[in-house]
Amino acid sequence: MKRKLLLSLILLFSITSCLDYTQVTTIKTDGTGTMFIHYFMKWSSQRDSSLVEQLGIFSKDSVQKEFSSEFSHVSNVEIYKDYADSTIHGKVELYFNSLDSLNTTPAFRKSQLSVKDGDQNSKIFSQFIPPLATGFGLDSKSFALTFVYYLPGEILSHNATEAYRNRLTWKYSLDEVGMGKFITASYRPFKLKETPVWIYIIALLVLLVVIVYLFSKRIK
Repeated sequence: MKRKLLLSLILLFSITSCLDYTQVTTIKTDGTGTMFIHYFMKWSSQRDSSLVEQLGIFSKDSVQKEFSSEFSHVSNVEIYKDYADSTIHGKVELYFNSLDSLNTTPAFRKSQLSVKDGDQNSKIFSQFIPPLATGFGLDSKSFALTFVYYLPGEILSHNATEAYRNRLTWKYSLDEVGMGKFITASYRPFKLKETPVWIYIIALLVLLVVIVYLFSKRIK
């Protein structure tokens, strides 16, 4: 869908000069996570608006199907127009069991999303951005692609354009994507929350009290 989304919008070069695609992904320590996608484009007339609406990328039912699988759940799809700046928007929110499982959805079939084991208890995240050619003299620098990832650990290395703690951001124009580009980062996962020791101590004391009580009752 992401590839289909961008390609479909690019084919509308004759009615728009701007495309913005933003993907924000949060991966939790247990591997599950959430994703928010927002894309929008301009139109210059009511005819253009009608043409845009015929595309599946701005159809709620179509978008729902593209991002759905047995391993992910689409919690919200929103399609709307902003008449203040003559733009049409698509927003998608979803949950996933693991980042890799998103590859089973039509939307991310070409994205090679993965989180793999690295050296010294590290993890390696990656996503592929496919090549997209605009042609027809269109200024591809006006097409903005943004990918934001919140990774569940200490960042060890990355090729992001911006970084703040465990939030990494990649921003590209289509020219910068070129023949395709991998965004990647390695991180050392945060430790899972452990049960406090005092809980085990209390549980043991309760068990001992119960055993003593039952034993004394049996003697009587």
